[in-house]
Amino acid sequence: MKFKLRGTTLGIFLGTGLAASSIVVVLTAFAKQAPVEQLNIQESCQQLTGKTFARTELLFGLSKPDRSVITEAEFQRFVDRQVTPLFPDGLTVLSATGQFKAPNRAVVKEKSKLLLLVYPLNNKHHNSIEQIRTVYKQMFRQQSVLRVDDLSCVSF
Repeated sequence: MKFKLRGTTLGIFLGTGLAASSIVVVLTAFAKQAPVEQLNIQESCQQLTGKTFARTELLFGLSKPDRSVITEAEFQRFVDRQVTPLFPDGLTVLSATGQFKAPNRAVVKEKSKLLLLVYPLNNKHHNSIEQIRTVYKQMFRQQSVLRVDDLSCVSF
């Protein structure tokens, strides 16, 4: 499978279910620079002295099908064993509350985790992210892990 991001924003919503989020990400860095908004991401990064990286957000629901909850320790163990080896340069985990519409049309609210990854564009990282999603769904009997991808201008 070839991995390619086109344009400045690509959202991949692979499935619905337990991992939805009410998190709103506001990018204000470009808001005051109207000319930059109309440039492609590479030109924007050159103007802002950054590099073009992929940014992926993964949203993990913390409710199990048996109504028990994935604990902080269980989630941290998952990050330590499954995520960190694939992204050793760094990552961010945020706590959130998400909601989704169940098959019976009821709105289900649950605690969730947002994993933020910023990395150079390549197939290796795409495959690693898919591996993380698959393992989480299997380990914790989840229907889905929401994935959102975007291109970002990054400077360290």
